[in-house]
Amino acid sequence: MRNLTENEILQLQSQSCSAEDWNKVQVAEDFSTDYVHHARFSGRVNLGVFQSEFVLPGGIRKHAGLRHVTLHNVTVGDNCRIENIQNYIANYEIGHDTFIENVDILLVDGLSRFGNGIEISVLNETGGREVPISDKLSAHQAYIMALYRHRPKLIARMKEITDRYADKHASITGSIGSYVTILNTGSIRNVRIGDHCFICGTNRLYNGSINSNADAPVHIGHGVICDDFIISSGSHIDDGAMLSRCFVGQSCKLGHNYSASDSLFFSNCQGENGEACAIFAGPFTVTHHKSTLLIAGMFSFMNAGSGSNQSNHMYKLGPIHQGTLERGAKTTSDSYILWPARVGAFSLVMGRHVTHSDTSNLPFSYLIEQNNMTYLAPGVNLRSVGTIRDAQKWPKRDKRTDPNKLDFINYNLLSPYTVQKMFKGREILLNLRNASGELSDIYSFHSTKIRNSALRKGISFYEIAIHKFLGNSVIKRLEMIPFRNNEEIRARLKPDTPIGTGEWVDISGLIAPKSEVDALMADIESGTVNRLADINEVFGRMHQNYYTYEWTWAYEKLEEYYGVRPDQMTAADIIHIVEQWKEAVVGLDRMVYEDAKKEFSLASMTGFGADGTKQEKELDFEQVRGDFESNPFVTAVLKHIEVKTALGDELIERMRKVPL
Repeated sequence: MRNLTENEILQLQSQSCSAEDWNKVQVAEDFSTDYVHHARFSGRVNLGVFQSEFVLPGGIRKHAGLRHVTLHNVTVGDNCRIENIQNYIANYEIGHDTFIENVDILLVDGLSRFGNGIEISVLNETGGREVPISDKLSAHQAYIMALYRHRPKLIARMKEITDRYADKHASITGSIGSYVTILNTGSIRNVRIGDHCFICGTNRLYNGSINSNADAPVHIGHGVICDDFIISSGSHIDDGAMLSRCFVGQSCKLGHNYSASDSLFFSNCQGENGEACAIFAGPFTVTHHKSTLLIAGMFSFMNAGSGSNQSNHMYKLGPIHQGTLERGAKTTSDSYILWPARVGAFSLVMGRHVTHSDTSNLPFSYLIEQNNMTYLAPGVNLRSVGTIRDAQKWPKRDKRTDPNKLDFINYNLLSPYTVQKMFKGREILLNLRNASGELSDIYSFHSTKIRNSALRKGISFYEIAIHKFLGNSVIKRLEMIPFRNNEEIRARLKPDTPIGTGEWVDISGLIAPKSEVDALMADIESGTVNRLADINEVFGRMHQNYYTYEWTWAYEKLEEYYGVRPDQMTAADIIHIVEQWKEAVVGLDRMVYEDAKKEFSLASMTGFGADGTKQEKELDFEQVRGDFESNPFVTAVLKHIEVKTALGDELIERMRKVPL
């Protein structure tokens, strides 16, 4: 950089430019005054070159330069255009090729952490579960900080680590990256803006970070108001969304006047029209409806129906209650839950529920309200076509393009986490039947009612799913290997690591052995792990080793479920397991097939074939929805039956070649 020459100063003054002290204005070696008009400079100002053009939508071209702008302590990179700043830009470093036009004010006022370290009062509005946010916050870190309050030393250390990161990145100077566009925007104060960010028509941004980059640009649109926030890469905030004390994870989409306060949204969440207050929205939490309020709840892989609502107080001590819908849970239209309550994984909630039930050990269930009572149908969602469709759509809807993923997401429908609950659920149902008798019409469990037929089916559903999971694990472990004797089979079955036995947890998207999570927490407490990046690295290793750990857990469960010790298994035992697996997989797929067929029943054709006959109704339905047999999902189910049957038959054939 160099000082301006006398001729350049005179030229700038002739173009209505002024400076508090021209000696504090430094410019690039090839700087030209041609494109600087009506500019005022104070403090230290550094200017790059203005040599290129911007081509705007509609074909209009605008040359890089400064026009009608006041700059105070600002660095402007090469080939930027800054025009029509109503007030001023103060204390910013602006990258190259950035376009800023029609903005009220861009300001950093004093030392700022840019949203890092802000404490979000999730789950309990009155405090007690605060999560300090940061640029590197993952869903798994937040889960531990919010829920492991029984380990105060751990929480204190994690807050200390976050504060240290926030202090390290605090500055009296903000940054606006390269290739950024800021148009027709109101006030931007104490905000750090990453590369390739697009901000247009935004009302107000105050105290935050927008972590945009070339791989995953961030879009902030019309009418948006954000206070005390962090927005991660690839996210899209638009159409009057209002966020106050919020963390928005990677590739989230919030818009259509969505309103949220004291909430965390992690990867691929979507929020439109409704409201959120003090929620922990794990990956793929989706709410689209104007009448939907999510409050004081923990969710993930969740779809909220229209009019879904929860209450976090019981008119006594205020909004102090919280609830959890475990991964994959859904709410139907006009559902209501009075917290505290806990709903098991992949369950469906229908109606109004006020009895504070806990169905966490009965996953894949229906919770249906009748006469102000919660009726439970355990395991029935395992046969639902909707559940299978959800499991298939989530990986396809992962919109993250940033190579640096903050959240580690396991999409498996059946995992040690859900299957361990099925083991417990099956035991619960068997104990209920033994205690109350096989002929009881109704069984009571945790403030819910279970009908006799639902209990019997629930036991069957869980047994089928356990057969499917353990069989899948055995087949995967033994695939593509010719065995000469039983000793070779046993050697192959032996786990590669002792890690994986015992309880497993779902820490907001990441499924891992509890022992590994406990080990990480102990390392954080001791100071062995003391950086946010190191914590995420450990979570990454857990995710990477999932299938190795999964087999250790499955190996242990083989004896419990089949009554045969794995270290004494023979080819005949494997054949027995695979035969049961085939029966379970094909049986479950047949149930899903029959469930899908309901979508093509005559009752589903109501509203089709306007003013016509039954034949015209069927023809209209087929033109809009297609016919059942050629439906892509139906053909996929039939293909799955075929492929899995062949896979089982192939292993059985290999096992039959092993000498007795």
